[in-house]
Amino acid sequence: MEEIREKIEKVLLRTQKPARYIGGEPGSIIKDKNKVDVRFAFCFPDVYDVGMSHLGMKILYGLKNTVENWWCERVFMPDKDFEEHMKRENIPLYALESLDPVSEFDFIGFTLQYELSYTNVLEMLKLAGLPVLSSERESLTPIVVGGGPCVCNPEPIADFFDLFILGEGEEVNMQLLRLYEEMKPTSPTKEEFLLAAAGIEGIYVPRFYDVQYNEDGTVRAIRPNRSGVPEKVKKRVVKDLDSAYYPENFAVPFTEIVHDRAVVEVLRGCIRGCRFCQAGFIYRPFREKSVGIVAEQTRELCMNTGYEEVSLSSLSTSDHSQINQLLSTLSDYTDNERINLSLPSLRIDSFSRELIDRIAAVRKSGLTFAPEAGTQRLRNVINKNITEDEIMRTCRLAFDMGYQTVKLYFMLGLPDERDEDIVGIAQLAQKVVELYFDTPKEKRGKNIQVSVSAATFVPKPFTPFQYEPQALPEEISRRQKLLLDSITSKKIRCSYHQQNVSILEAVLARGDRRLCRAVYTAWKKGCTLDSWDEHFRFDLWQEAFSECGIDTRFYANRQRAYDEVMPWSHLDYMISDEFLVRENKKAHLAQTTRNCREGCSGCGVGKNSGGVYCG
Repeated sequence: MEEIREKIEKVLLRTQKPARYIGGEPGSIIKDKNKVDVRFAFCFPDVYDVGMSHLGMKILYGLKNTVENWWCERVFMPDKDFEEHMKRENIPLYALESLDPVSEFDFIGFTLQYELSYTNVLEMLKLAGLPVLSSERESLTPIVVGGGPCVCNPEPIADFFDLFILGEGEEVNMQLLRLYEEMKPTSPTKEEFLLAAAGIEGIYVPRFYDVQYNEDGTVRAIRPNRSGVPEKVKKRVVKDLDSAYYPENFAVPFTEIVHDRAVVEVLRGCIRGCRFCQAGFIYRPFREKSVGIVAEQTRELCMNTGYEEVSLSSLSTSDHSQINQLLSTLSDYTDNERINLSLPSLRIDSFSRELIDRIAAVRKSGLTFAPEAGTQRLRNVINKNITEDEIMRTCRLAFDMGYQTVKLYFMLGLPDERDEDIVGIAQLAQKVVELYFDTPKEKRGKNIQVSVSAATFVPKPFTPFQYEPQALPEEISRRQKLLLDSITSKKIRCSYHQQNVSILEAVLARGDRRLCRAVYTAWKKGCTLDSWDEHFRFDLWQEAFSECGIDTRFYANRQRAYDEVMPWSHLDYMISDEFLVRENKKAHLAQTTRNCREGCSGCGVGKNSGGVYCG
């Protein structure tokens, strides 16, 4: 450790944001490694500023460290400048708590939050001095584990991991580490341990499954190649959030991070069923914490971390069944202690004066809404279930309270999108501008700015749009130009995402195991930190796909049959294929589906869980 510390100190003053690499933050957990039997390196495959904002890491970090003889430490992807120092000074990838090399740990766990982090995983394994291919890591440890939303289809990176954890990690992580602790004294082979781990619900070991392909390139079958391995691996779900572990403290960074505040989770899942939204389906069922538990966790976190802002985390905070009582209870504490209460993830149709009042206590610079589509017909196609009247009502309420900046999120390239839907985005933004000028001068702010952000639609697994093609690049370019040409007011600013990023995301999101070679090749060419514009090299990715004989249009731009075997067909996220097909057909008829609170629509979660979660 001392040798690594000296090397790090030597280069810190020549590094941007050196606090990313030193550890020692208040709230970090230090243990005597001589009294530790299981060591887990929790790796976030992006820079410290992003990873330290991730709630899942905070939860699992705290949970594993509740066991006295286990030690979970944090590891992040170095930025380019520090990585060069690491290579020159022969500094291996290390954990922040102990400064020990990651290669010495029993487990190396990666949370996979977005597809563009895949090459970072390979780079981190290389920096650790480990082979990136699981087949070349023959010893029992370190065991390389993947979790997070991207493992609902981990096939494009299956060759690099020993196992994946599907679904929510609290219970299954503890079972996995206990299994290792029990087997460790017997010195099992990696094969023996992985076979035992595959018996834990929610654990997928890719080497135990063979993939067969049809002549047209589609998947014919995915079958186990070991006895005792489940044909379908079912995701894990935490049933009761009130009794689930939640940390009383966070490691508080010395440097600014993306979300620099305390965070309290208020619910999991979503009742809405937007057909494009992967998170809304793979995080089902909908479960919420009681008001008392949220209030208690808020007090503990703010007291222990010293943060003066707390954010309520969820996919849709305003869908909490007791949202008004929750806000009232929390306000009694936060107002008294002068702590700002932040409410992200609010839906347009659930805004009220009380909610906007609460947001204004934190910031009054602007509000962000996500209509997603410019016309009612297309909002029905995607099952957004909000109307233009609701959009205008919420904006009117905001302008009446002095707001003068509104940001509107949309998508381009949605299934069944027409040119009038794109023009409708500009028209909707113009109506918001006109609404501002209709607001009495004594109420509204000094000026109005409407920002329109248009992302390219990416079809994702386990959604009703998993069958849909992504629009071709030239078509996306045409639609982007149409949108820009349709905006005539200087009060409206328009931006859109790099379509090359969306193309790569679409390929990796619905890819099969044959893409592992392309990911490896792109990494060898120098592709890392792909989610950062200044580092993204789509030309190198194109070279990698070409060299590997990969047609990206096969993965991104092809309509998929309802009965096609998907690369993720052997993974069970409780959403039935029948439901996804039914929702897809309703989309093409522009028919909506009610939300879960209005009545069950038969997505499969209730049936697949024995009725435990849905009633």
